[in-house]
Amino acid sequence: MSISDRLFKLRSQMAMLGVDAYIITSADEHLSEYTAEFWRFREWMTGFTGSAGTLVVTHENAGLWTDSRYFIQATKQLGKSEVKLYKIGVDNTPDYTDWLFSELEHGNVVGMNGKTISIEGLRALKKKLSEGNIRLDAKIPLEEEIWEGRIPLPEDEIYELDTQYAGLSRTEKIKLVRAEMKNMDATHYVVPMLDEIAWLLNLRGDDVENNPIFHAYVVVSHNNVNLFIDPHKITSAVGKKLAEDDIKIFLYSDFYEYINEMPKLSNVLLDPQRCNGFIYDHLPSQSKKIERLSIITRLKSKKNPVEIQNYKQAMVKDGVAMVKFLMWLNATVSGGKVTELTAAHQLQQFRSEQSDYKGNSFTTISAYGANAAMPHYAVNEKTALTLKPQGLYLVDSGAQYFQGTTDITRTIALGPITDQEKHDYTLVLKGNISLSMVSFPYGTRGSQIDVLARQAMWKQGLDYGHGTGHGVGYFLNVHEGPQSISTKDAGVALEVGMITSNEPGIYRINQHGVRLENLVLIVEDQKTEFGSFLKFETITLCPFDKSAIDISLLNDDEKKWLNAYHKMVYDSLETQLSKEEKDWLKAQTIAL
Repeated sequence: MSISDRLFKLRSQMAMLGVDAYIITSADEHLSEYTAEFWRFREWMTGFTGSAGTLVVTHENAGLWTDSRYFIQATKQLGKSEVKLYKIGVDNTPDYTDWLFSELEHGNVVGMNGKTISIEGLRALKKKLSEGNIRLDAKIPLEEEIWEGRIPLPEDEIYELDTQYAGLSRTEKIKLVRAEMKNMDATHYVVPMLDEIAWLLNLRGDDVENNPIFHAYVVVSHNNVNLFIDPHKITSAVGKKLAEDDIKIFLYSDFYEYINEMPKLSNVLLDPQRCNGFIYDHLPSQSKKIERLSIITRLKSKKNPVEIQNYKQAMVKDGVAMVKFLMWLNATVSGGKVTELTAAHQLQQFRSEQSDYKGNSFTTISAYGANAAMPHYAVNEKTALTLKPQGLYLVDSGAQYFQGTTDITRTIALGPITDQEKHDYTLVLKGNISLSMVSFPYGTRGSQIDVLARQAMWKQGLDYGHGTGHGVGYFLNVHEGPQSISTKDAGVALEVGMITSNEPGIYRINQHGVRLENLVLIVEDQKTEFGSFLKFETITLCPFDKSAIDISLLNDDEKKWLNAYHKMVYDSLETQLSKEEKDWLKAQTIAL
């Protein structure tokens, strides 16, 4: 079925229901960034496969709104369809609500599935549309009417994550949650986010590609923990352990009915950014709603000592796989048979040889030349370029291990590169190093230090559209909050135990892209009369490509940091490598 046929079916349903426009988000009912195929209605409607985007359809026009990560990808995937691309953040691009004002008349109705938008998002949308006397009906899930061949929800079994990896038992975590609930005077705590449920219960699953999570809801009270899940997913062994810990099991489909019948005078804690609008609407009207940042969001962002120790083991495994891959790449590219796709497969093969490997943490971005100018380029058999012994190759990848979740980007010179490529590479490296070296007072937010990664670029009129750093889960989602390092203020301070990425970049459309990413752990630095200071400990173990560096652009402190980092990489990995691999790594990490 073509995109135009799908739009026709959608519009036919809209007409039957008296709906003048329809909004389709990228989210599932749990507001996940990455979703199972069952939820990918926007992708089915448009052919655009990016993780972020909103489709808005009227009877006459259709538009897709997405951010700078996906401008090039969306342009290609939308092709010649009638869906017009609107680039968020670009001058003169209207917000989709402003666009709706130009498309609709007073008294018109906009429909959507309110389970795919947050409480805050739904409120803001209703308020904005009401300014134009336009009504929002968020109880119209049209995907149920028109989506042909929809894949059902996965039924894969869930499994335990032992405390030797998690550090705390689920009963200990539940105790921490209940203590926080008591401080907030909450009688019930609604948890719809899949990674938070997995963290709380020390369970993992395979429902979403690259994310070890499973579909469920949890409601915590001071007396009960109720898990709403497809019973096919629970083995007898897991079910027995949950029963021993007094976790009660309910059907996944019973969740909304359950919260609707909660005690009318309950005090319900929920995160308005992480709970969908239907959840709020189904709570008893008399209940008190306590809207705060999710307790689990804060708790799981700060890794405990066991998790940190395990994480460093995962980094050794990942570093070994990366060294093997870079060495293989160096030896094989000249043969003319390596493509972006085969390179990605080979990297996954090297990772799969490591113990406790549980798959990739996201789809590998394997991008050569101009393709690397797309920050979230998705390679496939049709687009895969053959790597040549010249120019830059960017690989952004990661793995899931029982010991942690990894995320690393390296840009590699496959042979001779231009002066501009070397210049851009070095500016990005300077940004990465500058952020790596910073010491900052307790209470600092990511937005206050983001400039450090960009300052060398800004001096030359360059910038990048994505954030500099995101939180990373522990054998969970590769992107997690609440912390971030970005020009946008997340309103959350960086704290000891948090792990975040450090990934500046430069992207020149139709030319090349450079991104260099390490994961960093926030640790204590020093205490002075002016307060407590924190710093970043870089935990990713992989050399940067020295052949791509314009050394004249590095200052003495930057060279000193790079030399120390490369020594750490070699010292950490040498015992895990063969003599040939060790010799290769030694050459890559010789001091400047």
